[in-house]
Amino acid sequence: MTLFHKSGDIHKNADGLSRCALANTPENPAWVPQEEHHIEGMCVTDIGTKFFNQVKESYKTYKKCHILCQPLLKDCKYPSLSSKLDEIWKKAYGEGIFHLLDGILYHRTKHTCVMALRDRTLIETMLHECHDSVAAGHLSEDRTLDRLKTCSW
Repeated sequence: MTLFHKSGDIHKNADGLSRCALANTPENPAWVPQEEHHIEGMCVTDIGTKFFNQVKESYKTYKKCHILCQPLLKDCKYPSLSSKLDEIWKKAYGEGIFHLLDGILYHRTKHTCVMALRDRTLIETMLHECHDSVAAGHLSEDRTLDRLKTCSW
């Protein structure tokens, strides 16, 4: 790529624009398609099995998670799923975004796969462990939420 000068006022804000990071999406003129990469990392937590059992039980009380878990348990497509879920959830299921591993529902994006939490008390437990507990480090609200995004959805 060769850079050259264009005179005039049309490019007077180029310095400011060059410092703006743009997402690598099709809307970006400099978009470069990337291969889909398999997730090769993991998040290790010291949360006990009691918490994970509570997560599994919470799926039974939240209708959408319960419906999603049924076909994922059997590892098959579920044709009548379309009448039971919202359009967004149906689309995500069809694209293979949800996975079930050891009874825990995971939400997968391009580079991450995180545990799906739907119960308010479990979400508050995670917030407490990542912000309020002695070992949490007392991060700011934004940093705590960013930290939680790496392991829960």
